Amino acid sequence: MDEEKVKKLAEFIKESNNVVFFGGAGVSTESGVPDFRSKDGLYNRRDVQFEKYPPEYLLSHTCLEREPKVFFEFYRQKMDARNVQPNAAHIFLAKLEAVGKLKAVVTQNIDGLHQRAGSKTVYEIHGTTMQNYCSDCGKVYPADHIFNSKEPVPTCPDCGGVIRCDVTLYEELLPEKAVNNAIIAIKQADMLIIGGTSLTVYPAASYVNYFKGKHLVVINKDPLNYRLRGESDIEINDPIGKVFFRCGELLGL
Repeated sequence: MDEEKVKKLAEFIKESNNVVFFGGAGVSTESGVPDFRSKDGLYNRRDVQFEKYPPEYLLSHTCLEREPKVFFEFYRQKMDARNVQPNAAHIFLAKLEAVGKLKAVVTQNIDGLHQRAGSKTVYEIHGTTMQNYCSDCGKVYPADHIFNSKEPVPTCPDCGGVIRCDVTLYEELLPEKAVNNAIIAIKQADMLIIGGTSLTVYPAASYVNYFKGKHLVVINKDPLNYRLRGESDIEINDPIGKVFFRCGELLGL
């Protein structure tokens, strides 16, 4: 780990009053949640019964509508994060918020681990598996409902509509309120930390372009093709949990 860069990260945080974190799959992989796009990720570990389907199809609106039994079988097998625990990155961000430095977490992840770690202001721009709702009447159901339902396709007892996850599927628009709040937070930030993301998923990746503050920090195991602006910015190519744990030590968190 690059100790000098982590020390610089800690110094940047000390002098900042409005830090925003923008994170992706790499934040959750250290908790054991598979990354959709890595070579060892979710789609590359498909079970035999899913092999005939294109990977994006299995989490698409079309699949939910046309082959709901396939959709829910895949969802139950692969998307259940209820027993996954937050890692050092989630915990550090929650502590940083508690001391008033971090103003928001903007996440592409859908597993709810930031909230489980104690973060309060979290904008989930791809939705969440922690909530479900009836696609007809809108009644809200807890995360357990789909995973525990004995119905191949869970239906609402009130109206008979399909109960679906509150995740933004392929072919669906991102949640407007979460996106707007995320963009406002990034615009107002004096420091933006981008972590655990390849910045290849659009439109979400484009939101970081709204940042005009003083310090930009990129933390990702693999180098990104992202232009830093000079000495006010740094890139750290190490596991984010390891970086944040050490940064927390330096900050006394």
